[in-house]
Amino acid sequence: MSVPEGLKYTKDHEWLKVDGDVVTVGITDFAQNSLGDIVYVELPEVGDSVDAGDSIGNIESVKAVAELYCPISGEIVEINGDLEEQPELTNASPFDKGWMFKIKTDVANLENDELMDAKAYDALEK
Repeated sequence: MSVPEGLKYTKDHEWLKVDGDVVTVGITDFAQNSLGDIVYVELPEVGDSVDAGDSIGNIESVKAVAELYCPISGEIVEINGDLEEQPELTNASPFDKGWMFKIKTDVANLENDELMDAKAYDALEK
């Protein structure tokens, strides 16, 4: 499984790419592989204020439906609209074209013991 350096990870198999106070969020290679072929992605609305741990959408695959949880608190500022027409991007390119949403957050939210670097996530017993 691919675990790129320079990202933060959650125990729920989400990745976060920090760019100032805007964080791009997606699911990891492990998560997309576990779900199987993704056929539908329901994302939050731009402008939604969310708290860490909130259920903000669903990912539907041929195997199951999984809830999408927000890893940090903030305001949704962008969603990946390409996933509406091409949910399979989540499988094909989970760290690039398959990102889910961007959230504007207080940088203090990123100083969170729940967030791991690539090495810690890779060592996580999946």
